[in-house]
Amino acid sequence: MNKLHLNIAESLMDIEKELRELRLWESEMISEEALASTQPFAVDTMTFPQWLQFIFLPRMYFMLNEQLPLPGNCGIAPMAEQYFSGLDLHSLPLIAQLQRIDQLLTR
Repeated sequence: MNKLHLNIAESLMDIEKELRELRLWESEMISEEALASTQPFAVDTMTFPQWLQFIFLPRMYFMLNEQLPLPGNCGIAPMAEQYFSGLDLHSLPLIAQLQRIDQLLTR
C-alpha cells in the first residue's frame, strides 16, 4: 500500500470512530431495499450517517483492499455539513475527517 492508501485507510477508521462516538453507528445491517437506492447519498432510503456506514466505508475499504483505482474527485464534506447543521451534535471532528478524505481523493 502506498502513502495515499495508508492515509485514506487511516481516515476511514477515524470516520468510523467518530460515528461511534456520536452514537450514530448502527449495530444491525440496513435492509436490502435501502441498499438498493440509486439516489446520491441514498437520500431516499437512509440517513447520511447510514450512508457512510453501509455504503461509503465498505466501498472505500473494498477499493483499497483490492487495489482498485480510487475516485479522482470526492465532495462528501459539504453533504455532512448540511446534514449536521440542524442537529445538536459535536460533529466537527467527523466533518474534518470527511474534509480530509475529500482532499486526499481530489486530484
